[in-house]
Amino acid sequence: MTAINTRFLLLGVSVALFLIVAAWFRFSGGGVQDKSHARDKKESLAEAQQEPERDIFGLPVDGYLPVKARVGRGATLSHIFGNLGFSPRQIHDISNRMAPVFRPSRIRQGNAYHTYTRGDSAQVLDYLVYEINDVDYLLFDFTDSLHVERGSRPVTTASAEAGGVIRTSLWNTVVNNNIHPELVLHMSRVLAWSVDFHRVREGDSFQVLYTEEYIGDQRHGVAQVDAVRFVHRGREIEAFRFESDTLTGYYDREGNNVRKAFLRAPLEFGRITSRYSHSRLHPIHGDRRPHLGTDYAAPHGTPILAVGDGVVTRASYTSGNGNYVRIRHTSVYETQYLHMSRFATGIQPGARVEQGDVIGYVGSTGLATGPHVCFRFWKNGQQVDHLRLEFPSGDPLPEGYMDDFRKKAKHLSRKLDDIPAGDDLFAGE
Repeated sequence: MTAINTRFLLLGVSVALFLIVAAWFRFSGGGVQDKSHARDKKESLAEAQQEPERDIFGLPVDGYLPVKARVGRGATLSHIFGNLGFSPRQIHDISNRMAPVFRPSRIRQGNAYHTYTRGDSAQVLDYLVYEINDVDYLLFDFTDSLHVERGSRPVTTASAEAGGVIRTSLWNTVVNNNIHPELVLHMSRVLAWSVDFHRVREGDSFQVLYTEEYIGDQRHGVAQVDAVRFVHRGREIEAFRFESDTLTGYYDREGNNVRKAFLRAPLEFGRITSRYSHSRLHPIHGDRRPHLGTDYAAPHGTPILAVGDGVVTRASYTSGNGNYVRIRHTSVYETQYLHMSRFATGIQPGARVEQGDVIGYVGSTGLATGPHVCFRFWKNGQQVDHLRLEFPSGDPLPEGYMDDFRKKAKHLSRKLDDIPAGDDLFAGE
């Protein structure tokens, strides 16, 4: 082969290799410029696939004109949809679709509802949301065929703490310092067997760790008390929440159950207006006679609670006692609740009740000067002052849980120590 032929052969091979490499770059996306272009296309596709912005009910924000309104006085489902231009036939269909999820008659005055109208010239209503309460809502979807479903707004939780010294009442101390009032209810339920909240006095103090609920960035309520220390009339009382697969309860540092056989009072809140006495000036008759019970004043209709498990032996009326309920708890203990406005549903002789069950409502039937409940307590057939009794505790924490409990209680106790409980009430996260 001549030198010229050899050069032509090498040139042909070089051209062929160049064409192969160029084709490979073209079809494989090779090269810096092509990779950048592919990346740009990928990012554009990802942006196109992003979820549209949605509101607290999960509905899209863009393209709609949301309007919030409230159910007017005496308004019904027909009023709401009639004002939005729906015909009686359409409203009848909406009511039928709604009924299996939420009865139309339960629409309440003052509750909020939201309309979502397209922001174009057509002004078409696609969605309506009715708020049942702070969490639950009804969604009416008109985008295709009519669809009605019940939903719930997401509730998140966060740890919180509070503490302070009581100057007037626990309720006022909490409410006046912008702490959610549910905390009072939760503390009273945790310590109902140890603290007489009707006798809380100036100088009592508390420190509490709790879990608060939020809807969005708004406080919604209190989920639970995690630990509490309450100094009541110079006595320190502690309760630590412990939860496992098989039990949930509150215990002191030694693992003793803070729950006792009887609640301290038959009302969550109220005030003592008359103590147990063998010589009391009768408010109606004007003479002195025994008053073998404790009077708790509270607003008319306040729920009255069974202080312990037992069986109803009387649910009756007399001219002196008014409507009253008597409960036998054991062969040793009985209780009686007088002057009720009415009995709770199902309360009759033979009915079994559990501690904390509502058995009736505060009234002023019989010989009474105002709404209150006269609470009487028997031990071995004798009426006694229940405020002077020490009640037996519930079951202690099983020994198998004690190691875990002690570690948790020690940790929570240290956190309680760090909460100020001076003259100024403190609340924080």
